[in-house]
Amino acid sequence: MKIIVGMSGGVDSSVAALLLKEQGHDVVGVFMKNWEDDDRDGVCAAEDDYRDVRSVCDLIGIPYYSVNFAGEYWDRVFRLFLEEYSRGRTPNPDVLCNREIKFKAFLDFALRLGGNKIATGHFVRTDGEGRLLKGTDSAKDQSYFLYMLKSGQLKKSVFPVGAMTKAEVRSIARDRGLRVSEKKDSTGVCFIGERNFRQFLKNYLPARPGDMVTDRGEIVGRHDGLMYYTLGQRRGLGIGGRGDGRSFFVVDKDLANNRLIVAQGEDHPFLFSRGCVCSQATFILDEVPENVPVSLACRFRYRQGDQKVTVRRQGDEMEIIADVKQRALTPGQSAVLYDGDVCLGGGIIDTVLR
Repeated sequence: MKIIVGMSGGVDSSVAALLLKEQGHDVVGVFMKNWEDDDRDGVCAAEDDYRDVRSVCDLIGIPYYSVNFAGEYWDRVFRLFLEEYSRGRTPNPDVLCNREIKFKAFLDFALRLGGNKIATGHFVRTDGEGRLLKGTDSAKDQSYFLYMLKSGQLKKSVFPVGAMTKAEVRSIARDRGLRVSEKKDSTGVCFIGERNFRQFLKNYLPARPGDMVTDRGEIVGRHDGLMYYTLGQRRGLGIGGRGDGRSFFVVDKDLANNRLIVAQGEDHPFLFSRGCVCSQATFILDEVPENVPVSLACRFRYRQGDQKVTVRRQGDEMEIIADVKQRALTPGQSAVLYDGDVCLGGGIIDTVLR
């Protein structure tokens, strides 16, 4: 079988390609460059990553290509990313990046290249029927970021490291002499990478400073622009030494008046909610039925444990009510639904239900 591997230059995708080659598949590595700017003190990190891809592919004996999806990334992901921030919301571009770039633009490219399937280094599994399953390593499970996929995309995808732990992946890389065996995991925005995010946003969106106001209406400072803050944030507010001495947290955004609402105490009631209303409900294979309350599990953020919830769906909207109050649910983020190990799908948080 000819399998086209999306290779980032990291250890996970490198080991994915290695394992497929050792299993006897016809493997081709493809490096995706989807952002044109320099990103580390004027040095293009993509060049370093592509160098690692070439090294790994040469070592394991597979051909490799580089492909540029910068236009698709800008149109399908980054524009929406900016629109969300301009509305004072906190988007998660990784979920769109996976749906539109890695499992659409890249998948189409791989099929044109003659591939039967694509592979990535994601820590997830599939069941053969087009369902998405959590990765075996709960600390690295990435199903949260893939909930927007469809079963047809998953049937054309394989995830060679999904049943492994991160430690096992690094061990294989060391044993086979891959130069990326100890390479640090990538963080930051999908394809954009690590950078001063506030400065980065200023390049694309005008900042609108305004008043920072307590939950009781007292002006305690100025904010630099609502887009720079997220609910539950404590660091970077610059308003310590007031009130009862406890730390201030962002508890709300008053978009109409351009005010950032803050309150003292990590247990302030404004930080907690009973659930949310989501839009853009999407399901991988098994849909949640309409107008019927269903008991499921949900993750309202990456690395959160499964939360017991009741879901009621109507069209592409869902009301999700948690059994236990949730802290700092954030509009623009994703609420992802699970039935055991199966990731069903999810939606975008629009309204928080306090």
